[in-house]
Amino acid sequence: MRNLLFLFLFTSILFSQKFDEKWLTEFEKTDFLNTADYETTMKYFQQFADSFEEVGFEKFGESPQGRELFYLIVDKEKKFNPSQNSKPVILIENGIHSGEIEGKDACMLLLREVFVEKKNVNLFDDVILIIIPIFNVDGHERKCKYNRINQNGPEEMGWRTTAQNYNLNRDFTKADAPEMKALLKLFSTWKPEIFIDSHTTNGLDYQYVMTYGIEKYQNTRPSISNWVQNEFVEYFESEMANRGFLTSPYFSYLSKNYFYTDPRDGLTEWVSSPRFSHGYAAYQNRIGLLLETHMSKTYKERVYATKTSIEVVLDLVNRNPAKIKNLIRTADEEAVQEYYINKKHLPIAFESTEKFSEYLYKGYEPVKYLSEITGSEILTYSDQKFEEPIKYYNHKKVIDSVSVPNGYIIPKQWKEIIDIMKLHGIETESAGGNKQYLVERYKFTGVEYSKTSYEGRQTVKADYEVILDTVTINKGDYYVSTNQNLVPLIVYLLEPKAPDSFLQWGFFNSIFERKEYFEFYSMEPIAVEMLNSDEDLKNEFYNLLDTDENFRTNPYARLSFFYERSPYYDEQLNVYPVLRVIDEL
Repeated sequence: MRNLLFLFLFTSILFSQKFDEKWLTEFEKTDFLNTADYETTMKYFQQFADSFEEVGFEKFGESPQGRELFYLIVDKEKKFNPSQNSKPVILIENGIHSGEIEGKDACMLLLREVFVEKKNVNLFDDVILIIIPIFNVDGHERKCKYNRINQNGPEEMGWRTTAQNYNLNRDFTKADAPEMKALLKLFSTWKPEIFIDSHTTNGLDYQYVMTYGIEKYQNTRPSISNWVQNEFVEYFESEMANRGFLTSPYFSYLSKNYFYTDPRDGLTEWVSSPRFSHGYAAYQNRIGLLLETHMSKTYKERVYATKTSIEVVLDLVNRNPAKIKNLIRTADEEAVQEYYINKKHLPIAFESTEKFSEYLYKGYEPVKYLSEITGSEILTYSDQKFEEPIKYYNHKKVIDSVSVPNGYIIPKQWKEIIDIMKLHGIETESAGGNKQYLVERYKFTGVEYSKTSYEGRQTVKADYEVILDTVTINKGDYYVSTNQNLVPLIVYLLEPKAPDSFLQWGFFNSIFERKEYFEFYSMEPIAVEMLNSDEDLKNEFYNLLDTDENFRTNPYARLSFFYERSPYYDEQLNVYPVLRVIDEL
């Protein structure tokens, strides 16, 4: 009956309306089985700007293969100017993984209904809507029917990564890809209240057509967290169900068995870091909504589920646009109050608690079979549906955090870092020099590089000791105050412990490389003199000889002991060049 209802609904929509054939999408022309290529897509969105004064279509960047990046903007007041805007801004990003492209077709249908078919004409009355039709445009054109083995359509789909093999949904903080640099500039220009990122999940099987992720834990501001938990969740899930689409949170399964995961073992959620779209929105004090349709559902159903999700969000914002504006304004104020004024520690790591609630899970019965290929049992799913209360571990606790200084000093030779921070919308100041500061330096120990490259970078982790110092800032160095609403993002980028910090992404790997060495004949007489003139040093040296056989039998290590304590040793080796400002003197 449900399939018949969908068939009736969609064919009625398609054939009962009278409009020029140019407004028919490739999705509809192919009986909902395929999607348009890049050129056809951009022409379709351009039609709205050509035909309606309330719509603009602008370039915001270019891909490595030379394709232009465009965004469409709907502004019923026809201002198209962020500085003159008083309405909530909703930014929809489609095709960050361009094989997961439902959002593009959903936005085509949504815009056509409002502007061409004159349905839901009030949908954009109290919002500014920005749509990126395709973000990963080069990956979109690397289309093939074999690109996503687990996904049910479209017939040809794009590739997950860019032409430079970047996964854009791991690039929000480091901004290596030119596409991401362009997006961050657009984001910081418009400062959307709500950021929607459209995907298709590549996970296990269940009845839900749509799953969603939205940050509500300690990585976002209290006002947003309260709104999400007390208003958004119930409204979104109930409205999606009322409109015909079974929806759940974007959870994962508690079981860690890769080959056999039974949902009855329990469900959990994860707290997103800012390398991901919705986590990035949280550290911008914004509402980030991750839409994940289910891979095994038909492409048609996934497109309409995405379209409905966007409509539900638009309806919610239109009910009280001033409330959404005030919510984000409060979140910005909370960030400064929490971290700059009250000096609250910024959480950077989380884990689930033992506390759980029960969730009425709607799945398909898992089935195990013995695989001759793997030599183990593998999980598949039957067609048999089940509904069952399952333990849902959706409570998180902070397991690590960092203190927040008054600001950071970044030497001018590390301008690359400043350029990326500016793309994020972070305010920086070029120093005139001569100011003195009480600062903390980090001296690293136990440096560990990743064994393989990740997202084009050799990532690094290290322990450190904190050294208190007094410095005079050099002319041209940069000062980044934490007295600004993006303080959560500033701290996350600059604190080495944070998983998405510049240091962990490998921006500072050169500081761990030793560049000067000694010859034995040069260092040995200096070592003798140091040994004879410093009783504490002598005791330390002989203690090592007595207790450490590797040291005792290694001539180079014995001389290095003195070299590393001599004035010839590089005092900047393993020292973080970014300084934490405690106070101005």
